[in-house]
Amino acid sequence: MKNEERETPAAHAVVSHAKWVEERKILLAQEKQFMRLRDELSRRRRELPWERVEKDYTFEDVSGTKSLADLFEGRSQLLVYHAMFDPASASDKTSWTAEAACDHCSFWADSFNGIIVHLNHRDTTMIAVSRAKPAVIAAYQKRMGWRFKWVSSGGSDFNADFGVSFSATDLAGQGAKYNYTQTPHQSEMHGVSVFYKGAPGIIFHTYSCYSRGIDMLNTTYQYLDLVPKGRDEEDGNKHWVCRHDEYPTEVCGHGK
Repeated sequence: MKNEERETPAAHAVVSHAKWVEERKILLAQEKQFMRLRDELSRRRRELPWERVEKDYTFEDVSGTKSLADLFEGRSQLLVYHAMFDPASASDKTSWTAEAACDHCSFWADSFNGIIVHLNHRDTTMIAVSRAKPAVIAAYQKRMGWRFKWVSSGGSDFNADFGVSFSATDLAGQGAKYNYTQTPHQSEMHGVSVFYKGAPGIIFHTYSCYSRGIDMLNTTYQYLDLVPKGRDEEDGNKHWVCRHDEYPTEVCGHGK
């Protein structure tokens, strides 16, 4: 849709500069309060107890098989983005295909390339993990121009154990929960998990978040939250997102 055809925001009050600054200072105080609360939540997140990873998970990329310890690449901290991409799941595909990962996970992944070097300099490795086959992942990465590490967990229980892949029993509400409390609505869901490597051979799971918990990790959304229309999703259309090589099209995301 052309820009001139889009609806404009509801009429806003127009005030003098002095009044605008007065109102802006009120909001600034609230923003600072929010940031202090976020700092406190971040501190509490770091103080959560850890659980030891007992299983020997294996992963694959086009270069071969890797252990969970290998994924750290010599660093002590590992961030895993669980990307929804499983060509074997044919019964409930809603946002991924046999050749392309979830459109929304791809939306998140567009922010990854540039941050890896900075994370590495803070003793942190970041990777994406999916159940798709390594060659399929590599082909999609090439298409999208992504350089970050992305491995397949298709040969292990990693996705199921960390709450992003679900069986028919789970989907029926009789098994594992998504985001700890919700019945999953499809076999693949998104999330982020964090691990710490201590003494040789000892790895801890320190944190995982799902659903809106990963919202703050999407760079585009954070910028859209600053503009007058915001995310422009109030009508329920959260599926405007396209893979970056699919704009512009008549049908985008889920066809809305």
